Parts: sequence; C-alpha cells; structure tokens
Amino acid sequence: MKFSRREALGLALGGVAVTMLPVPALAAAAEDAIAAFTGGAAAGTGGITLTAPEIAENGNTVPVSVDAPGAVAIMLLAAGNPTPAVCTFNFGPAAGSQMASTRIRLSKTQDVIAVAKMADGSFVQASSTVKVTIGGCGG
Repeated sequence: MKFSRREALGLALGGVAVTMLPVPALAAAAEDAIAAFTGGAAAGTGGITLTAPEIAENGNTVPVSVDAPGAVAIMLLAAGNPTPAVCTFNFGPAAGSQMASTRIRLSKTQDVIAVAKMADGSFVQASSTVKVTIGGCGG
C-alpha cells in the first residue's frame, strides 16, 4: 500500500488530533476504582486529611500524605492518570497511627483522591487538585 505525502501527513495529523482529545474514560476509571474499593457504598466527608501541593513543578515526584484516624485501609488515586489507582495502605490492629505518605507521578493537572475505609465499615473521601507544570507520565 502506497501513500502520497498528503495522505501520510493527513494520517499523522489525524493521529495527533485523536491523542489530544479529552478522554472521559479516565474519570470513569477512577470512579470504577472507588466503587470497587467501597463495594458501591457512598463515601462521606470528614475524618480524613489529604495533604498535597497546590502546584507541582515536576509531575515525576509529587509528595502526598494522608491521615485518617480509625481507618483500616486507605486508597490513593490520581484521577487523570492512565492508571488512576496509585496505592492502597492497609492498617492492622498493631498500627500506631493510620497515616501514610508517598511520592506519586502525575501526568497532568488533576485531582488526587483519598478514600478511607473506617473500622465501623463506613467510607470517607477527600480530594485535592494538583496543578502540574511538567508532566511525569511522558507529558
């Protein structure tokens, strides 16, 4: 199969245009991950503290910490990443505190979400928007 220069250029520009379109599937993937973690239960607010920078100059290493006294598990998500589920921290009865901190990679400006499963079986959620100036996932 042979392409003329115009056809090849048209295909290339079409491919670039498709990659620039917003992907609503990423938001749906984060919602699906939250639903799987909570078992479909609604998550309330309060009882969880998510600390993330407002502006991250480099998306490769964004420091994030989460604190949820009384939690048995905390799930951390980056809603705009190709794979939104970042990690899940599980706390046993011998845990001194229910807090964790890590560095995550963010591809672009997006919401970082933390969902905690409390000891009584309820769920609480907190989110923070992080503005990324240089993307960490190839962007």
